[in-house]
Amino acid sequence: MKDADRALPEEHCLHISPALAGRRLDQALADLVPEYSRSRLQQLIDQGSVLVNGTTRRRRDKVQGGEEIRLRLAPESRSTWVAQPIAMDILFEDDQLLVVDKPAGLVVHPAAGNRDGTLQNALLHYLPQLELVPRAGIVHRLDKDTSGLLVVAKTPLAHKSLVDQLQRRSLYREYRALVQGILIAGGTIAAPIGRDPLRRTRMTVIAGGRPAVTHYRIQERFAAHTLLTVRLETGRTHQIRVHMVHIHHPLVGDRTYGGRPRLPRGAGVRLSEALQRFSRQALHATVLGCDHPLTGAAMHWKLPLPGDMRELLSLLHEHDGHELD
Repeated sequence: MKDADRALPEEHCLHISPALAGRRLDQALADLVPEYSRSRLQQLIDQGSVLVNGTTRRRRDKVQGGEEIRLRLAPESRSTWVAQPIAMDILFEDDQLLVVDKPAGLVVHPAAGNRDGTLQNALLHYLPQLELVPRAGIVHRLDKDTSGLLVVAKTPLAHKSLVDQLQRRSLYREYRALVQGILIAGGTIAAPIGRDPLRRTRMTVIAGGRPAVTHYRIQERFAAHTLLTVRLETGRTHQIRVHMVHIHHPLVGDRTYGGRPRLPRGAGVRLSEALQRFSRQALHATVLGCDHPLTGAAMHWKLPLPGDMRELLSLLHEHDGHELD
């Protein structure tokens, strides 16, 4: 039977060992079912999906040892979750993980203004059992107009493992970013990011924001632009976009943070139009690495640049070649 054909919801029958006597219920469950995060187990206790000897208990109630536990893994609240047959470019899949190539323009999670047509809607159609995994298995995001690699957890165990790797900063994420202006050398940006108090739809570098660290190195220089390899140490909302504008080198095409496109001196019609028409941030998640949740083996995926970025880079090469003549 395929995973997608399993009956929902799942139910587990467990017994509290004497060694766990005196522990809080949520602590005891975290030892018994380590594939689920403690926050998820607390949520299940609070919603009555955990029975101790046939009755509900509070998360802080102490266990005595010997109790029978019935744990019913109910789906998370999904008022905005609708399974939809949306095509996905799946690069890898096994019983724990799914890796997709997300195109620019596809929203990852349903939210205000994007109630459906998202990657999450597509995942729920492809794998209905993702109802039982927090956030339908999505542990990290890409902005709507950022393309590239994204890993999805297919099981609670995989979800917990990937979240732990994110928190340990061992989930490897590398991007290609085309920015405006010429950088002289690579570096590291360590600047906290929070909500812009004046424009609430934007993020900004701000005192009191969440710690954010971005590493970058130069891949290639052009007459008025630089292609960077960027590695995330943290994963804040719009992190690369905000950090790049913070050092005065916004991403090409980023209308939210970058302002008007900058044209190199002597740019021809084709290059000028291409820069002005480039309607999304020139950012692509090109490398992804993690440890497999079950085996611990190092996993690694790499993607080439998408067509729109390759075309723009080709025009920048042509321009630089003409300048040298």
